[in-house]
Amino acid sequence: GVYMIGRMNFLYTLAPDALTVVMWVGALTAIFAATIGLAQNDIKKVLAYSTVSQLGYMFLAMGVGAYAVGIFHLMTHAFFKACLFLGSGSVIHAMSGEQDMRRMGGLKAYLPITYWTFLIASVAIAGIFPFAGFFSKDEILWRSYSGHHYGPWILGLVAAVCTAFYMFRLISLTFYGSCRADEKVKHHIHESPWTMTVPLIVLAFLSVVGGFVGIPHALTVAAEKIGIHGADGATNLFGQWLAPVFAAAHHAAPHGAEAAHASLATEYLLMVVSVALALVSIAAALFVYLRRPDLPATIARRFRLAYDLVYHKYYVDEIYEATVIRFTMNLMRFLGRFDLVVIDGIVNGCAALVRVVSRIGGWLDLRFVDGLVNLVADLAMAVGRRLRLIQTGSVQIYLYTVLGGMVAILIIGIASGSI
Repeated sequence: GVYMIGRMNFLYTLAPDALTVVMWVGALTAIFAATIGLAQNDIKKVLAYSTVSQLGYMFLAMGVGAYAVGIFHLMTHAFFKACLFLGSGSVIHAMSGEQDMRRMGGLKAYLPITYWTFLIASVAIAGIFPFAGFFSKDEILWRSYSGHHYGPWILGLVAAVCTAFYMFRLISLTFYGSCRADEKVKHHIHESPWTMTVPLIVLAFLSVVGGFVGIPHALTVAAEKIGIHGADGATNLFGQWLAPVFAAAHHAAPHGAEAAHASLATEYLLMVVSVALALVSIAAALFVYLRRPDLPATIARRFRLAYDLVYHKYYVDEIYEATVIRFTMNLMRFLGRFDLVVIDGIVNGCAALVRVVSRIGGWLDLRFVDGLVNLVADLAMAVGRRLRLIQTGSVQIYLYTVLGGMVAILIIGIASGSI
């Protein structure tokens, strides 16, 4: 979907209402999935809803007209999210298939490579400078703010805070503290083979340096001001590479111009705020799950309604089950019964009727048609049998017959006056 909108940017730019819908759907998706990730205990579910949330960021970027930024976040997200998913696979492999983070803990000592690569990817997705996620996510938030889309910007900022929290909640429950696994599982915990760790290292490296291909102009200006000579010559290579693709949209939409002329000071401030909030969220997650492990249960009891709401994923599955799935299943049962009783009844009734008609036709054919044919044949046979009686084989009888015939002809001729 993100790629499709990016490729069709020239059409979406001419439909601002459609872009507005995309923007709000993206912002709401980002916060919706991020809050769900806060309460999940399955390590794969946390990452799955994190992916949904990050896709929301990409659609938010598309909705505000920052097409290149959305594709940029698609790329950086591929680096750190692939690392996280492969890292979770390494953890699950080490834990003999266990996915519940409440039965993990202390894996840092057992899985050092998995831990460090997972940590790097988590910092990247949290949007901490100078990791890849910072450059793409911060640029999305900036383009939202500079385009005066304050509602989506706030939702994106809150989603960023949630992202940092649930990722370091995951790290705390999985890698820190004491190991809560069963004793027989503990004996089998070991680092994954090189076929798994080498890709983790490569992806972790890309999670660190991948963002430098899209350095925003504001940071190059800042680097030049603090004395890093030649920094102003640094360019957004990724944006330049995609510039021909989005040329029509750039000239037609005002968002790029607004961002370009907005205050650099404001952009710096928003960068600092974004990173600061992420750091505070990380610190809060580490404090809660390492220093006060009893606090999550207390908060869950005190805010039971809100906790149940996000834990059960806003009951989307239950609502879907009660409406779409149940309706569909009932409809299928009705149609199945209708097919069995009505359709099959009609088909079977027609078949029975055809059998009855065929039996009647067979009886009529046997009694009348075949009877008439057989009657003609029998009559011919009877006549033949009668005529065959005169075939005696005696010459005398034949002569008498001929003579009798001739006499009969003469008598008839005389009687009629013909002779």
